[in-house]
Amino acid sequence: MIANPSVSSQKPIKLDANAAAGRSEELAGILVDAVAGGTSVNFLWPFGLPDARRYWDRVIARIGAGEILLLAIESGGRLVGTVQLIPAPQPNQDHRVDISKLLVLRSARQQGIATVLMQAVEAEARRLGRSLLVLDTETGSAADRLYRRLGYQVLGIMPRHARLPGGELADTTFFFKHLPDASQ
Repeated sequence: MIANPSVSSQKPIKLDANAAAGRSEELAGILVDAVAGGTSVNFLWPFGLPDARRYWDRVIARIGAGEILLLAIESGGRLVGTVQLIPAPQPNQDHRVDISKLLVLRSARQQGIATVLMQAVEAEARRLGRSLLVLDTETGSAADRLYRRLGYQVLGIMPRHARLPGGELADTTFFFKHLPDASQ
């Protein structure tokens, strides 16, 4: 376990495409750790570093294109958690963002990192003038409990929506949160 009680008080960093590319091995390691731990983040086991590298290459290209913002938190000079903010590109949804891939290394969990990342992603959404946050996660998971604790509202639960890394079907809870919108 990464024993650093100050991690949760650290400020997340925004990684542009160049910074993310320079840390792609760390990013890949975080993703592999999540999948190996059974986290439902779109991938099935077996899943290794080559798969994770390909995923992050696509994300980094989208960061470079301005389609995704990537926030991360470090401990001991290495990345231990990430979250993505994806502004909706549609003109009639310029108030909305999707939150994706909140990932924290298993060895760094229970230190408040996910909460800090979610608070940072909400601040980024506000900075962008976005007031509606949308996300989904495996029903009953630690992430499900986190989002509820942070004030996200349940839109609904879709039974047997996605496969867990081991292949079994699981329910997915869809959440939203309205941030104060100064433009209205």
